[in-house]
Amino acid sequence: MSTRQLERPSAAALPGRGVWPLRDHPTTLWLTAALVVTALGRGIPGADWLVVHLVLLGAVTHAVMVWSTHFAQALLKTPPTLDGRRQQGRRLALLLVGSTLVFVGVPAGCGPVTVAGATCAAAAVTWHGVQLWRRLRAALPGRFRITIRYYLAAATAMPVGAFFGVLLAQQPADPWHARLLVAHSMTMALGWLGLTVTGTLVTFWPTLLRARMDDRAEGLAREALPVLIVGVTVAVGGALAGWHPLTSLGLMTYAAGLLWWARALVTPARRSVPRRFATVSAACALTWFVAAVVAVAVLVLVTPDWTEVGAHYDLVAAALALGFALQLVLAALSHLVPSVLGGGPAVLRAGLDWFERGAPFRVVVLNLGLALWLLPLPSPTRMALGGLVALAVASFLPLTGLSVRESIRGRRAAQSVAGATVPAAAAVPAAAGDLGEADPPAAEGARTAQIPAATGPAIPAFTSRVPANGRAFWTSGQLAAAVSVIALVVAASLALPSAAAGGGRAEVTPTGHTTTVDVAARDMRFTPASITVPFGDRLVIRLTNRDETTTHDLVLDTGGRTARMAPGATGELDAGVVAGPVEGWCSVVGHRQMGMVLHVLVVGGDAAGTAAPGGRAGSVAGSVPSAGHGGSSMTMPDAPVHSGQGALGAGFTAYDPVLPPLMAERVHRVTLTVEELEQQVAPGVWQRRWTYNGTSPGPTLHGRVGDVFEVTLVNHGTMGHSIDFHAGSRAPDEVMRTVPPGASLTYRFTATRAGIWMYHCGTMPMSAHIAAGLFGAVVIEPPDLPAVDRSFLLVQSELYLGASTAHGSAVEADATKTQADTPDGVVFNGTAFQYDTTHLRARVGERVRFWVLDAGPNRGSSFHVVGAQFDVVWAEGAWLLRRDGSSGGSQTLSLGAAQGGFVETSFPEAGHYPFVSHVMADAERGAHGIVQVQP
Repeated sequence: MSTRQLERPSAAALPGRGVWPLRDHPTTLWLTAALVVTALGRGIPGADWLVVHLVLLGAVTHAVMVWSTHFAQALLKTPPTLDGRRQQGRRLALLLVGSTLVFVGVPAGCGPVTVAGATCAAAAVTWHGVQLWRRLRAALPGRFRITIRYYLAAATAMPVGAFFGVLLAQQPADPWHARLLVAHSMTMALGWLGLTVTGTLVTFWPTLLRARMDDRAEGLAREALPVLIVGVTVAVGGALAGWHPLTSLGLMTYAAGLLWWARALVTPARRSVPRRFATVSAACALTWFVAAVVAVAVLVLVTPDWTEVGAHYDLVAAALALGFALQLVLAALSHLVPSVLGGGPAVLRAGLDWFERGAPFRVVVLNLGLALWLLPLPSPTRMALGGLVALAVASFLPLTGLSVRESIRGRRAAQSVAGATVPAAAAVPAAAGDLGEADPPAAEGARTAQIPAATGPAIPAFTSRVPANGRAFWTSGQLAAAVSVIALVVAASLALPSAAAGGGRAEVTPTGHTTTVDVAARDMRFTPASITVPFGDRLVIRLTNRDETTTHDLVLDTGGRTARMAPGATGELDAGVVAGPVEGWCSVVGHRQMGMVLHVLVVGGDAAGTAAPGGRAGSVAGSVPSAGHGGSSMTMPDAPVHSGQGALGAGFTAYDPVLPPLMAERVHRVTLTVEELEQQVAPGVWQRRWTYNGTSPGPTLHGRVGDVFEVTLVNHGTMGHSIDFHAGSRAPDEVMRTVPPGASLTYRFTATRAGIWMYHCGTMPMSAHIAAGLFGAVVIEPPDLPAVDRSFLLVQSELYLGASTAHGSAVEADATKTQADTPDGVVFNGTAFQYDTTHLRARVGERVRFWVLDAGPNRGSSFHVVGAQFDVVWAEGAWLLRRDGSSGGSQTLSLGAAQGGFVETSFPEAGHYPFVSHVMADAERGAHGIVQVQP
């Protein structure tokens, strides 16, 4: 056994050894999330932004943090205790939390969450940089310390880029939006990611190729670093200053630095031509990187308007995120994952060879597919190409699992054969840091030969189940197969009819007439929400932002768009000759989901109809899709809901929110009959509801501690139902059993404790029965509860709409949505926005009590009255705040599903006081009403 083996610390002490979920899994997690978001597309707010950032901030940034630490340790040979697993784990956890907050905060438009997330992520990277600096100071003099200086420069750039990202999330108007976009992306892509990559590949590229390093590599890296730093600094400064030539000069300077640095990569590639997935993918990624930098430099230089620069930036983001960053990470991981798992040369080859399965096909599909996707092809073609690229990326995940399984199997086979004769340190070779990355000039074959042989009997070589790939990479028939598949997909998609205006429709003859329409953006709506244009007319939309504080724009699915307009600004959008229905929306994150959708309808000629694309509810004139989850069919009128009763129909009667009076009787005999009825649950939206006594919520029961309730349940429904009273303590076996249609049972209980208690159907699936409407409230007042002037009862619940919401053909709640917790609406007392039209009423100075129950079945509530403060709070049987002369107050009543309580307030002046769930997404889904206070 060698001296090196005897002095090696235990595996537990080495951060790079063994399985470590916090290190090993987040990259896969974020990559999987990006693929899911890609598949769901428009059903997720800010999907395009989210995919790019799940890749760059999520998967790639985590990988950069992990592997730059690994390479620093391998190059500097510092003690493992200098930056142990505990410290690394804390940094990675901080990055994970920060990234998650950013992914939630930006699409939701929640500034504080975004700021908190960006701060956490920037702090994690700053901490990472400090630890790298400590390593550098503690290390003995040696080669390639320049790599660590690249890492330090990169770690300095990331917090700056995060700051620009926070400013960008505030949705500033153009041209600042586009200038910040360039500054943010260049700081992160060229500074944080680019400098890390260039610093690493100086040593890692020869390792991938199994070739000797260029003797000039260290010198070239040292010379290129200041050029790269100056380039990115000038480019970012020029963007912030709004000076196109300066920005372009900085980018070209950076590109020149890259080309100077890349000279060190040429010699190893000549000695060993790239022929494996890792090397070919890395070469393709670097090509995309240089091309993207040059393309942005040209774009900024030839485009005098920053707004136009921003309009084309989605192509830049795709090239940097997929072509460069993600492809390079996949290449690196395909080598590093088997290397870290170790097990000897044969086991290493077995793990590596799994990534060669279909490698030429996957590389061509990813790169050629992405290149074609960037071209101005029809939408169906770009969607098909995007799907192919996503499949090529997704294939990496199962291959990684198979590689890991193969490596672990090989290690175990070697250890089982060696037995007790061979020490564990010899049976399992060094961690990735000891496989030679720290000794770059040597070839990989030489490094593996240096691992000393164990003492004792010879160990039979582990035989890989996957044959080694000795053929040249590009001679494989997979190359022709990939090109053929892409050609077939492109040809098939080009044959599909296009829904775009003037695109893909047979022979559009322009009329020569121009239709000009004025559209206003205000209160998360376009007014009008739909416009009608004669077939063949040229359409010009004149958009005015009438909001006082919010930026808006208009993007058409045909590709046209306006600039992001500040409040009060006006802009024109030439939509071209119209030959079919067109959909437009505001691209500011979250605004489309709030209802900012515009429909262009076509009449005359060969127009495909006068409905908006997809036939969605709410796409006809006079309404637009609501902010419901995932493109639900709930609709909202163009005018504010509280502008008149007509929004819910002349025959609609709101659920009485007044708490029934407390009667003198102490034994309450009640019959609850299950009925299935069609009811309006939102303006113009109907659902077949399961009800107790024809209402949802069911009748409210009101009593005192010690009262007896005798409830007869009668099932007039078409399936079995039951009832569960939280207000009493009973064994569920008998009284909560499911009652078949036409049968009944009697449920008797004594109210022994005060509270606002839920009752509901307990038949499985319980979530679906509650969501369908089978729930209600029992109010048991605390002893000596003071009288008030008015008492209201509000039961919050969720709506999960089925396929049809039309009056006369409405269906029951969607059980799949219910189980997935993706509500289309959140409501008080069964109907969205009903108290925006039928107000709760009170007078100035009156004491008002709000009893609130969250019936769920899934979501919590945070009840709030805008403009009021609560001086009494009672929740789940306990006083949280009493009216005892203290100066304390409360702003919300926070409840989980099936929890309840009450709050009290006194309104100081006349006016309209909205009440909401302060889970604002739910308020915007329908948990909203108004208290009208009169003098």
